[in-house]
Amino acid sequence: MPRSLGGRQGTITLTLFLPQPGPRADDLQLCLNVLHRLNKVNEEHSQLIPYETFHVSMLKDKTDLRVDYVKWLQRTAIEVINLGHMQVADRGFYFCDYPFVFDAEAKTLLLQTDAFIQMQVAVDEVVRRNITPADIDIPVLLLLVKRTHLVPETIAQLAKQSTSDLKKPLKVVFLGEEGLDAGGVRKEFFLLLLQDLTNPKYGMFQYYEESRLLWFRKQTFEDSRMFFLVGEVCGLAIYNSTIIDLHFPLALYKNLLRRPVTVEDMKELDPLVGKSLEDLLAYSGDDIEDVFCLNFQVTHEEYGVVTEVDLVPDGASIMVNRENRQQYVDAYLKYVFSDSVADQLKAFFDGFHRVCGGKILELFHPKELQAMVVGNENYDWEELQQLTEYKGEYSPNHPTIVIFWEVFHELSLTQKKKFLFFLTGSDRIPIHGMKALKMFIQSTGGGSDYLPVAHTCFNLLDLPQYMDKVILREKLLQAMEETEGFGLV
Repeated sequence: MPRSLGGRQGTITLTLFLPQPGPRADDLQLCLNVLHRLNKVNEEHSQLIPYETFHVSMLKDKTDLRVDYVKWLQRTAIEVINLGHMQVADRGFYFCDYPFVFDAEAKTLLLQTDAFIQMQVAVDEVVRRNITPADIDIPVLLLLVKRTHLVPETIAQLAKQSTSDLKKPLKVVFLGEEGLDAGGVRKEFFLLLLQDLTNPKYGMFQYYEESRLLWFRKQTFEDSRMFFLVGEVCGLAIYNSTIIDLHFPLALYKNLLRRPVTVEDMKELDPLVGKSLEDLLAYSGDDIEDVFCLNFQVTHEEYGVVTEVDLVPDGASIMVNRENRQQYVDAYLKYVFSDSVADQLKAFFDGFHRVCGGKILELFHPKELQAMVVGNENYDWEELQQLTEYKGEYSPNHPTIVIFWEVFHELSLTQKKKFLFFLTGSDRIPIHGMKALKMFIQSTGGGSDYLPVAHTCFNLLDLPQYMDKVILREKLLQAMEETEGFGLV
């Protein structure tokens, strides 16, 4: 398969030939080693070309990546054992040693495979313990919560769980409601919990208005357990294949993967400050001290108290000049994204990795991990229509379906995202696109007085047989505004 890598200096074309089942071809491994070096150079130079350029999308169709992943894990375990005996294991050939060639769909498959293995181990352990039970264990992580006490009850219940318990499939029950958690209840649980945890009333996160993103507050009155909980919730969401609404910059996911941050991360979080740092590095004059008037010190305000912090020892007396400006930028980024929020970040990191750590994360680029958590916004509304399936009396040419799609395509982007939330419990789409978001529409009894009903667990829309476009639009918009809850008893 040919790969054309376009850069600033031209294009390199490599051809990979995937072998048939049997011994791996040496030339394939050689070719992948070349790609590995090119990818490493690209990463070291802030991605001269998009990281997706290295993806080999047909790889998952030519080889069983799940088998490759399992064998890769087994080899790692053998190496760890042999290390204690000072032996060198035969490394063999595995595609998982070259994760940069995996596209989003392939990595999603591997993540789901890893989660399935861990869930199966956890369930098997439950079965083993229940053979001679003192207390009967259940094969799921069951959270019973009230909407009115969502944060404290979630904290209390998760605190009682062992690490192995967190590896079980998650089921959520809102007490006093009828919802059966086949996915939709779990989606709403994550949504409401994170909305509450990121609320300014807790003072845990700082909101940046220009970017509309959150970052950890430098000073907070909340215990580290709260930050641990947010990390744990993010890990549970990925582990249980649920997209969540979390407005953090890419820098968070770089931290989780122990990748360095850059000026681009500052530009994403705080565009004005990021642009200033970029201008400092790009300035060609010799009068930096006079133009920028900076020293190795930062000033920040928290709760009305102004604090000055040295970025290096005696930073107040060291002026930023042409020779040390890169050192200043590096120190500034380290302060913002690491040193000033070290305790909060560590708690978040530990909570996340308690659920979703291990070798599987080594396969992900930070942007891919971010997309696994929050989904993406690469909408293709025409594809959504093409992939939709119909039940009952409905078909693509049914009059109600025809006017439904006319109404849908006339909605604003904000309204379409609201519809996605109404239908699926999230206004974003999975990492590998609309094809993973198939919608089902079925006809229901009743007339124009009834509202459409969404079953978020199954992406299923119950649509009454409206015959008037104006009425359909009115009822659809009304239903979209009433999305919270799963039927009170």
